[in-house]
Amino acid sequence: MELRTLQHHLLQGFMLLSLISNCYARFVVEKNSLTVTSPEKIKGTHDSAIGNFGIPQYGGSMAGVVVYPKENQKACKSFDDFGISFKSKPGSLPTFVLVDRGDCFFALKVWNVQQAGASAVLVADDIEEALITMDNPEVDSSSAKYIENITIPSALIEKTFGETLKKAISGGDMVNVNLDWREAVPHPDDRVEYELWTNSNDECGVKCDMLMAFVKDFKGAAQILEKGGYTQFTPHYITWYCPQAFTLSRQCKSQCINHGRYCAPDPEQDFSSGYEGKDVVIENLRQLCVFKVANETNRPWVWWDYVTDFQIRCPMKEKKYNKECADGVIKSLGLDAKRIEKCMGDPDADMENPVLKEEQDAQVGKGSRGDVTILPTLVVNNRQYRGKLAKGAVLKAICAGFEETTEPAVCLSGDVETNECLENNGGCWQDKAANLTACRDTFRGRVCECPLVDGVQFKGDGYSHCEPGGPGRCKINNGGCWHESRNGRAYSACLDNGDVKCQCPPGFKGDGVKSCEDIDECKEKRACQCPECSCKNTWGSYECTCNGDLLYIRDHDTCISKSGTEVRSAWAAMWVILIGLAMAGGGAYLVYKYRLRSYMDSEIRAIMAQYMPLDSQGEVPNHVSNDRA
Repeated sequence: MELRTLQHHLLQGFMLLSLISNCYARFVVEKNSLTVTSPEKIKGTHDSAIGNFGIPQYGGSMAGVVVYPKENQKACKSFDDFGISFKSKPGSLPTFVLVDRGDCFFALKVWNVQQAGASAVLVADDIEEALITMDNPEVDSSSAKYIENITIPSALIEKTFGETLKKAISGGDMVNVNLDWREAVPHPDDRVEYELWTNSNDECGVKCDMLMAFVKDFKGAAQILEKGGYTQFTPHYITWYCPQAFTLSRQCKSQCINHGRYCAPDPEQDFSSGYEGKDVVIENLRQLCVFKVANETNRPWVWWDYVTDFQIRCPMKEKKYNKECADGVIKSLGLDAKRIEKCMGDPDADMENPVLKEEQDAQVGKGSRGDVTILPTLVVNNRQYRGKLAKGAVLKAICAGFEETTEPAVCLSGDVETNECLENNGGCWQDKAANLTACRDTFRGRVCECPLVDGVQFKGDGYSHCEPGGPGRCKINNGGCWHESRNGRAYSACLDNGDVKCQCPPGFKGDGVKSCEDIDECKEKRACQCPECSCKNTWGSYECTCNGDLLYIRDHDTCISKSGTEVRSAWAAMWVILIGLAMAGGGAYLVYKYRLRSYMDSEIRAIMAQYMPLDSQGEVPNHVSNDRA
């Protein structure tokens, strides 16, 4: 190995060790639950570590039968070479294959088992230790062919548990297990917070190609979720710092900015040509500031546009990975270039960069999340994602982070989950006539909840019955009560008074739910029983007529003479007129008498005032002199 190359690898190692020692690196193994349901003697629940490839069924579960092959037990070779197939027969449970750790990569074991037709893989550890994460090998052209095509889930189990399963299988027992990922991602509320630790370097090989392909493919779904307020996304970028002893070295100067504080590996692993690590750090910083500025203008989803456009327009291979090309992308997206430049700061300054310092601090794990040491890393609701970085797999993990029944429509699409309400209505209550159902499809499975229809809440257990309740319930399928129309007349047993009971209307009898039968008032002698009456039953009522010129009074169920009624009506009208005239005359007389009395009083007072003073006025002055001449 050349000295230059050796120095480069030593420096890279020192940089990584410096980061780890600074952050007290803590790697958290993400787990799912594995429950043995039979045989009885080994029933129980165990932890298993989710493999960092394939597609874990986040938000769901899978039941199957465990098989331990008699040959190729480490699964390092194709099972076709041994004539072994794990394909399940129609109607039988899926096959979970148990294999041993060792001799080859985890991913290769899973690939070989998948090719043989299995639905999941359990890898038994070969030493007594705490569970670890089965990660991808360093991706090259040969391993990339199978890693990106692994679609079945896998999990690592402890050695002792593996031995227990093997013993039961060798003893002839049928071992049934259930893999459960429903609690692998926390799901506290109706918004999911997730972050992607990524890199702008597009020359790091197959792994970078896979990351770039994912970002482009996932962009549409990510923007739908963000624009709808369903998610809060944050991009992150890993940087290292250069050990102080090397800050003046050529390697650190070419790979770092801000005097060795923020570094990235050389893209081509060659210090003599091409782009340098510090070019990657600067573009990473620019992408962080693009997100920051876009987020401040309430358009955080624009980050996805910038990153995908930059990948397409500014690749390293075409020597366009530079500020000029980036500025063109920024301008085309209508972003404020000056604010982005101000956010980036001076990469040559001997001081901390607030944006990148915040990124280094964020690399340190908090709570249930471990330190971020692998690129790319996806974190959903503060839990690191394990599995294939593909649109469908990642969308499953994000959708598993929503509280049940709050997930958006994109999570219920056919390529993400199966609608359990389509088969037998999910076993829930339904009213086919009114096209109503209590089955509600969610990402985690169906729930049976009585529906809310046009402001009317149905009440019940959701499985066997649901009844509308409260005001307005009669508008919804007539409140579940009997109703019928005949000859332009309609009757209903529903009373819109908040009462959930059904009651047949007057003129009918029955349970009010399934039937209400007409009452024959004539036959049952409930009405029209006077001697002069003639009764005819009608649907929901009756008709009663009187003989001759008699008139039927329904309220009193009696007949009276029409002529007598007319005479009495005429006399009544006359008396009303006479009484009215009398009242008008009396009123006029009283007004006249009052006004006459008032006039006479005023005249008398005026005459008397000339001869004597009144109590209500002062002494009248005397204008005649009494003095003699």
